[in-house]
Amino acid sequence: MKAHTKETQATMTPEKSLQFLKEGNIRFQNNLKANRNLLEQVNDTKEGQFPFATILSCIDSRVSAELVFDQGLGDIFSVRIAGNFVNEDILGSMEFACKLAGTKLIVVLGHTSCGAVKGACDHAEMGNLTKLIEKINPAVEAVTEPADESQRNSKNLEFVDNVSKKNVELTIDRIHAESPILSEMEKNGEIKIIGAMYNITTGAVEFYE
Repeated sequence: MKAHTKETQATMTPEKSLQFLKEGNIRFQNNLKANRNLLEQVNDTKEGQFPFATILSCIDSRVSAELVFDQGLGDIFSVRIAGNFVNEDILGSMEFACKLAGTKLIVVLGHTSCGAVKGACDHAEMGNLTKLIEKINPAVEAVTEPADESQRNSKNLEFVDNVSKKNVELTIDRIHAESPILSEMEKNGEIKIIGAMYNITTGAVEFYE
């Protein structure tokens, strides 16, 4: 499989980009990698890059976007931060990726059993991690069940995963609220912004369209 070019990127739509990711994840689940020569892709992309999607995901070592979506060099922009939330730097990176570099799809990718979310559920405090976890607290508060405080912690994996999903939703809300550029592009049909969850047990990605 060749690296994307300006011409192939121009044929991509938000829907087609999403389909590419879905197909890539199915290949990943079945251990069927697309046939790529990565050194050839290094050469193909030396003059420029033409990715079709931007993925915001967690730093978790099990959730590499390039791997779980079976993509090669020059295919996607990968933004990674513990807890997959946004700030002005990440929003700026996404605006660059879509407005200037031409990607057609933004995916906010959470995952099951997320360590950062577990920390937020437990109200953990440790150095700079304390400030990071504060960014996830709104998702913890937005998940109202279970009401029993003894069940609202990292030992309750169902609660943790529900908070992870809510965190994806709230992150998308923030993108819409804090990036007029991306909101306008989505309104005009130039891009699509969606959420997804990666299951660390099965390797499957569930998209929220």
